[in-house]
Amino acid sequence: MDDIEFTAEDLARGQALFRIPCEFVLGVVAIDGLPNDRRPEIAFAGRSNVGKSSLINALTGRKTLARVSVTPGRTRELNFFTLGAFTPEGGGAYLVDMPGYGYAKVSRSAVKGWTRLIEDYLKGRRELKRVFMLIDARHGLKANDLETMKLMDEAAASYQGVLTKADKPKQSELEAVIAKTQAALAKHPAAHPQLLVTSAREGAGIPELRATIAALLPNDVER
Repeated sequence: MDDIEFTAEDLARGQALFRIPCEFVLGVVAIDGLPNDRRPEIAFAGRSNVGKSSLINALTGRKTLARVSVTPGRTRELNFFTLGAFTPEGGGAYLVDMPGYGYAKVSRSAVKGWTRLIEDYLKGRRELKRVFMLIDARHGLKANDLETMKLMDEAAASYQGVLTKADKPKQSELEAVIAKTQAALAKHPAAHPQLLVTSAREGAGIPELRATIAALLPNDVER
């Protein structure tokens, strides 16, 4: 995180992008249900209970845009939300909330179905600009995170690590997780080398994540 420098202009653009209210558009349960309007897509992935819904709500300034649940596997489809100046005539982008992996309380058939949906979505999706892979700062990378990273490498889907719940561990523990996670990401060809560190509860890292997202999109998306 220390080697990432954001200018005032970067942060302002990120703020402008998320100043426009995000709204739910549709939930996709099969690959043939994906939008075909060619708007850019920014996706969020992570293990169940990694804090994905809380982070999306913090990013968008909406308390209930993405539902927060203590039940692993609540998100069971690809949920698409508007991002930026989204109009029927074109413009804007999609924010995509992907199903959590590492499910604890769902059937094997459900896990298999969601896994297939994720695989199909990642492969050859031109609109997908980056997947932000959320990693719990208390635990670091787990086996199912590494499996997902391998899947994204194979699909050549660009992804970037984002530590969540950075307010939970002690500073020394957090620094150790950051170093270990950065070293692991550096070994994966599709992974962006820079790791973002966030806390949805305290707002830490949220402006920087917004700026990172804005930099991936056309200049007119936020207007």
